[in-house]
Amino acid sequence: MRLTRAICTLGGVGLIRPAPGTWGTAASIPLAWVIHGLTGFPGLFLATLIVIAVGTWAIGREEALTGAHDASEWVIDETAGVWIALWPLSAGLWHAGADPWVFPYPGWIGAFVMFRLFDIWKPGPVGWADRKNTPWGVMLDDLIAGVMAAVVVALAAGVSHGLMGQ
Repeated sequence: MRLTRAICTLGGVGLIRPAPGTWGTAASIPLAWVIHGLTGFPGLFLATLIVIAVGTWAIGREEALTGAHDASEWVIDETAGVWIALWPLSAGLWHAGADPWVFPYPGWIGAFVMFRLFDIWKPGPVGWADRKNTPWGVMLDDLIAGVMAAVVVALAAGVSHGLMGQ
């Protein structure tokens, strides 16, 4: 397998059917947990930036080699997007000094569900970015969906931990 194809398909995860985007998102969460466990939020933040840069490059190379645009098996953009959706969870745990291997389920489930919702539904700016016919556009719609999901995750955490005192 070409390196760029391996990057775009997250090591072949994007080849799983049906719903390769959902499989790519699901496979990206344990990767984020390991990165968070080893390095905390700063590491997850940096890893996300690296995935964005390397993923955009690999998508561009795959588009040039195959003539495809935003092929369904390319899920590296889902990795970047869901990692952004996980930033509030990772940052909050890191800021609180929690055990770095703690990654409580309501947070990552919320990030997963909200990211997939915005990625599939493509409201407003997500749809706008999705219509860009460039490698950056392939990545950008998922980054925006990730930011939107991160806002929902942060608000839910604020309600849960602030208003409910947990």
